[in-house]
Amino acid sequence: MQIVSLAAEQAPTGGVAGWAAGLVDTLGGPGAGLAIALENLFPPLPSEVILPLTGFAAGRGTLSLFSALGWTTAGSVAGALALYLLGAVFGRDRMHAIWARLPLVKTSDLERTEAWFARHGTKAVLLGRMIPIFRSLISVPAGVERMALPRFTALTAVGSLAWNTVLVMAGYVLGDRWDVVESYVGIFSKVVLVLALIAIAGYLGLRLRGRDARHRRAR
Repeated sequence: MQIVSLAAEQAPTGGVAGWAAGLVDTLGGPGAGLAIALENLFPPLPSEVILPLTGFAAGRGTLSLFSALGWTTAGSVAGALALYLLGAVFGRDRMHAIWARLPLVKTSDLERTEAWFARHGTKAVLLGRMIPIFRSLISVPAGVERMALPRFTALTAVGSLAWNTVLVMAGYVLGDRWDVVESYVGIFSKVVLVLALIAIAGYLGLRLRGRDARHRRAR
């Protein structure tokens, strides 16, 4: 029985689930790798659907578990490298030029961020690969800061393998209930997004208060 028909019993044939099921059924491991590479490039594509579905397919014998983990990790690294190269091409000078035009920020803020990444970039890339939303975005500053490519690739591979293993194994173990994973990871993603928005709002609030205080002193 093919993975599309199996998945169709538990999820719509359309949408991301149907698309990913079709890739895995047609191409096997490389199809799963392609789906995850695209997920890295386009974060709205949910790894919490693609990876458990791949694990479900492995449990049904459509591909081996080793192939599922190997190809999805390779796809993660390929997608991350594309974003790294985007950051490297964009470059530090362009980043500073754009930053200088933004309201409520200072060049010193960007310089502090660069200094932080220089000190903690290794942890940021490794752990960032295991955090929804940021798992893709972290590759861009790594490219802008020109993190050594072998180090970036190794950290991305290790972090991606850890994340992929958890979700692929969840789908493998849960079987035809693989879609349960999406609910739990979706909640985690929403929590991360809310915390990020709160941090940004707090930062902008402090900047606005600081600017108002400076204006009052200048009068």
